[in-house]
Amino acid sequence: MALFQLSRRDALILALFALVVVTMPVWTAPFGANYPGLMQKFAIYAIFAIGFNILFGLTGYLSFGHAAFLGVGSYTAVWSFKLLTMDALPALLLAVLISGLFALVIGFLSLRRSGIYFSILTLAFAQMSYNLAYSVLTPITNGETSLQLTLQDPRLIDLAFTTRGAGLPTASLFGVTLSGLSGFYFCAAVLLIAFFFAQKVFASPFGMMLRGIKSNQMRMSYTGFNTRPYALTAFVISGMYAGLAGALLAVTDPLAGAERMQWTASGEVVLMTILGGVGTLIGPVMGAWLIKYFENIFSSFNEGILSRFFDFIPAPLHDTIVAISSKFVGEGWQLTLGLLFVLVVVFLPGGIMEGVRRIGALFRRGNPPKAGAMRVQPAE
Repeated sequence: MALFQLSRRDALILALFALVVVTMPVWTAPFGANYPGLMQKFAIYAIFAIGFNILFGLTGYLSFGHAAFLGVGSYTAVWSFKLLTMDALPALLLAVLISGLFALVIGFLSLRRSGIYFSILTLAFAQMSYNLAYSVLTPITNGETSLQLTLQDPRLIDLAFTTRGAGLPTASLFGVTLSGLSGFYFCAAVLLIAFFFAQKVFASPFGMMLRGIKSNQMRMSYTGFNTRPYALTAFVISGMYAGLAGALLAVTDPLAGAERMQWTASGEVVLMTILGGVGTLIGPVMGAWLIKYFENIFSSFNEGILSRFFDFIPAPLHDTIVAISSKFVGEGWQLTLGLLFVLVVVFLPGGIMEGVRRIGALFRRGNPPKAGAMRVQPAE
């Protein structure tokens, strides 16, 4: 079926990406990041960034409110666990559906404006959603204490076939508990499906229309194209990706709090996308992995670890280097991330993927042409 077919190049990219994701417990070990909880975050926030990139990377519309959909997805998934079943599939499907409807409403209103006004509108809606979840809709969201599972939850589907256990249940998939490595590989499988769908969007005529909107929306309007339905569709798809990521956060930890809807979470996905490479498929994934690594591993470095790392340096210089570098790790990890972000924006405006392309171009330039190959001279 054409729906599931990819070009040879895209199929190769998907295969290589799948290999990287599946072997993550192996290649993350030297970096101290091979524990399931962190690898689950790598997969989940990669989905979040891929979805955001469909909107920002293809249409150029910069949303500062995508954390609202992340939070809606989490709340929906937890309510699915509480009311229906601990199986993950209904939770994911409901989260994607509700997040898509929520994105449809916000996108319909926000896309009446473009540029900075669109960004401000999405930020305003996200902050409204955060305040509603935190203090107004407390019967639904449980306010500042977060929505959690309880022993009294009805779980109508589960309890129709089994008896209530003594402790809190855990999320599962057809009876298989989604914790530890099984939870990671479930998130990894969803990531690969999300990546495949993003490839289809990028390669489709719909994706070309979105690129046209980013290139020159006014010119497309003058030629007779109504660009707003396309932008709204991209916004809804992007919101559904965010809702899916939020649901996966609830699957790995059945908890939903208003903090997931804060503007800082929206800003984080913007940083992930820009750091990795706007408009690329792999870039936002790399940006998400890098930021989550800094947040969870690099932030745990302390003077003791630095002292052992710089142990080969003579004593007087050793203490100075440790004292200076300690300001950039631990609680100061965001300073290092900020410096890295500045360097990337200044020297690699296209993000990490631009650096990868430049390195690839250097290797191709260094390869001599094959014997008998025709050398084409550029036009003067």
